[in-house]
Amino acid sequence: MSFRLAVSCIAALLIAAPPPAAANVATLSPDDAFLAAREAARVGDEERLAALAAVLEEHPLASYVEFWRLQVRLHSDPQEQVDAAVARFLERHAGTYVADRMRLEWLLALGARGDHATFSRELPRLVWNDDGQLRCYAMLVRYTRNEGRRIDELAREARRVLAASRESGGEGCMALTDALLASAHISPWERVRALVEQNQIATAKRLAAAIPNLDAAQFAQAVDRPAAWLAAHERRLTETQRELAIVAIVRLARDEPALAARYAGALDLHFSPEQRGIVWGRIGHMGAFKLLPEAVDWYRRGGEQVGTGDDAARADEVLEWQVRAALRAPRGPDWEMVRSTIERMPADLRREPAWVYWYGRALAADGRDGEAQAQYRSIAHRFNFYGKLAAEELGLPIALPPRPTPPTEQQVAGFAVNAGFDRALKFYELGLRVEGNREWSWQLRGFDDRKLLAAAEYARSRGVYDRMIATSERTREEHDFTQRFPAPHRETLARHAQAAGLDETWVYGLIRQESRFIQDARSSAGAQGLMQIMPATARYVARRMGVSDYRAARLTDLDVNLQLGTAYLRMVFDDLDGHPVLASAAYNAGPSRPRAWRAALARPVEGAIFAETIPFNETRDYVKRVMSNTVYYAALFEKQAQSLKARLGVVSPKAAGTTALP
Repeated sequence: MSFRLAVSCIAALLIAAPPPAAANVATLSPDDAFLAAREAARVGDEERLAALAAVLEEHPLASYVEFWRLQVRLHSDPQEQVDAAVARFLERHAGTYVADRMRLEWLLALGARGDHATFSRELPRLVWNDDGQLRCYAMLVRYTRNEGRRIDELAREARRVLAASRESGGEGCMALTDALLASAHISPWERVRALVEQNQIATAKRLAAAIPNLDAAQFAQAVDRPAAWLAAHERRLTETQRELAIVAIVRLARDEPALAARYAGALDLHFSPEQRGIVWGRIGHMGAFKLLPEAVDWYRRGGEQVGTGDDAARADEVLEWQVRAALRAPRGPDWEMVRSTIERMPADLRREPAWVYWYGRALAADGRDGEAQAQYRSIAHRFNFYGKLAAEELGLPIALPPRPTPPTEQQVAGFAVNAGFDRALKFYELGLRVEGNREWSWQLRGFDDRKLLAAAEYARSRGVYDRMIATSERTREEHDFTQRFPAPHRETLARHAQAAGLDETWVYGLIRQESRFIQDARSSAGAQGLMQIMPATARYVARRMGVSDYRAARLTDLDVNLQLGTAYLRMVFDDLDGHPVLASAAYNAGPSRPRAWRAALARPVEGAIFAETIPFNETRDYVKRVMSNTVYYAALFEKQAQSLKARLGVVSPKAAGTTALP
């Protein structure tokens, strides 16, 4: 072969061979190619994403591939090109969820590059504004443009936005912080304390470096070794050292509130009333979170300043935990503290059902029965945990609302041609439930009760019970509790519940919270199936039950999951003396934790108080929902009024001991 021929052959092979990014693309199924494109977008592999996009143009989720490609370009391509491409995308996919998501990503890019004019024009067109950094950018634009309002008022609002943000170290919130610092409308110490409270230490150190006359080594020690710094500065403090002391105490309280309280007591006279509120509020918060009986006294030392001021980074949490500490006080609920703390809450927080209910209880304890009943009446119509408790305080039975007229077959069938629901169902088929849920929820915007009930029935017809529940829960006047509290697989579940000696209404209440009846559900932690059992727990239970043919691959099988799940629930129920509140908490958080929470009790408490003072947000919400669900399932199955208070009972102290259960 001649050299020229050889070169020509090699060139032909190179031309014919697909580029590396396109390798194997042709062999993938459309759905596998879509999942590969999603992964390529996640890691920023533009070349592979482009190759996959070429074969996904007819895929039902092709708009998402287009979205991912454009998202990658937002911060790299020339602004004019990107803006034009985004405009074309928004026009092409107008009215869809993915278009709204594209607008959100574009707004974040506009905020980052400081294009306030375009940002202000596009922000009102965004439907779902649920991004913390976007809220900071929006506040920054309003603050810098001043929109005819007093700048001091806008600055206070901006500080509240920062205080409420869980991501205050992100780009948008840091840009807002810089603007407030530049105009002297916020103290750098205020932001540093907030960042330390949120455990954003690296960002706090970066911001502290800009504080005049602050020794970086001193700040690092106050944050990294707070006890050592406080021990070395226990007697006299300069103004800067006083601020450092507050930072050190806030940091120390996170792990050792009792030690933080000792140092705070020694330095108390150095602090202003507002600073005492910050210091003792944080110590009380952490003490209450750790269920320490001293928390009530620590909160009390902070006085009326606890939880006030724009600089309290977690003021709402501080006040919520003050109420919880007062409910769990060693000598019985401190109703005066409950009342006065709730009265200091911001209006929107105070309106939450939990604090409406406990405020009513505090008023009743003070003999103000008429005012207490007014509080109960304001929430007794709600179908949640505290709505039920409020109804019982009014002497109203917990019963089901009348079932509305079911939607017609034609009304239900009409949703089969809804492209958004089709996209949602495709996401579910691919195991991408989060994306599917967003698509599904987007379609429900503007639906009245009749359409919501019909959409819920459509979800039932497609076997997506979680969407049936979520859709039906949106109704405002007509409420179908057979949709909200479905009972699939009842014969199988009843058999396993009976074998385990459990109330089937409780098992249903727990499954509704665990998996919403998604049979192949898998949590990020690895829990599987209807009852969300961890593989290690399943092996343990199978071994205890003598199940010889158990295999991990069978964990999502209906029969196996219910058998092992009900057996394990029975184990934790017996381990915790047959108390459903404790056992529900144990099923979510593991048996050792509710044992410890119970051991920390100084006296018997109402089940509602125990549930409200669970330190883990997820478990606290879980227990309240499971018990509330159980009452409604009992009402559905037994056809008679129920009592949530009776099911909650009383939780008494008991030494933690040990448990062999996983």
